[in-house]
Amino acid sequence: MKKSNSKNKAYDLIVLGAGGTGLAAAMYAARLGLKTLVLGYSHGSEFPIGGIITTTNIVENYPGFIRLSGEELAKKIEEHAKSYDLVEIKEEKASAVKKQGNYFSVKTETNDYFGKTVLFATGTKWKKLDIKGSKEFENKGVNYCALCDGPLFRNKTVAVIGGSDSAAKDALVLSEHASKVYIIYRGNEIHPEIVNMGRIKANKKIEIINNTNLTEIRGDKSLKSVILDKPYKSSNELKLDGIFVAIGHIALSDLAKPLGVKINKSGEIIIDHKTSETNIAGIFAAGDVADKPFKQLITGVAEGCTAAYSAYEYITKHPKN
Repeated sequence: MKKSNSKNKAYDLIVLGAGGTGLAAAMYAARLGLKTLVLGYSHGSEFPIGGIITTTNIVENYPGFIRLSGEELAKKIEEHAKSYDLVEIKEEKASAVKKQGNYFSVKTETNDYFGKTVLFATGTKWKKLDIKGSKEFENKGVNYCALCDGPLFRNKTVAVIGGSDSAAKDALVLSEHASKVYIIYRGNEIHPEIVNMGRIKANKKIEIINNTNLTEIRGDKSLKSVILDKPYKSSNELKLDGIFVAIGHIALSDLAKPLGVKINKSGEIIIDHKTSETNIAGIFAAGDVADKPFKQLITGVAEGCTAAYSAYEYITKHPKN
């Protein structure tokens, strides 16, 4: 397929990532009169349409909605963005971003797009478990999405690895299917939101094993047990049918690095927290890929809208030839 590369069709804003942050930014940019392109990809990519919130079973902390699924919320944000004629959403994966004269070029497999500004809303991907057997048994008992794969473990015994709020929510989802759910955490105590801690403590199916690490995963055609670095009930081997890994995320910032965008030690894009600007004029970042300690869909949406407004101001002050 011949690539399109006309600068005469340049967008005001190109948003990389079609999660809640990117879609909210596109919606707000359109309200400001900016012609906006959103690039996302929903087939095994790190840039899924709707974003990682689609893997969340229940969302209860987004204003205006007392309780709904992550997939439902993502769909509402997507529909809002699509209601503006100035917004285009394309299922294409960006492979490179470069500065070309007064514009930025974004390369995909089939097209070259040009934009006056670019917003990185690329989010994160799951951090993989790296112990003996973790790669061998991936998708054979080692899982990363409780909502996606939980139903496969009905009436079985599983464990969630990690101690965050995400780990707690995964355990609660799994308890709807499995007969027993362990939470195995390396620290002294898991640290979910207070409401989810209460739900964990009230759930008789869930048991927490603190101050413990996995050292090995064993099985034959599928996972059968894990080896712990300290005994649990007099044994270092714990029989399981599956594990769900919730040990954090990796920021998807690789496309920003060749531009000279500053990245911190965690791989997050460093931004001005008032404007979502990076150190490169015309380049913005928002959501989970940015260097903010508190990462929620609600904060990402706010940052995306801020970035859109900052892009509008930048374009107003720096008209292109």
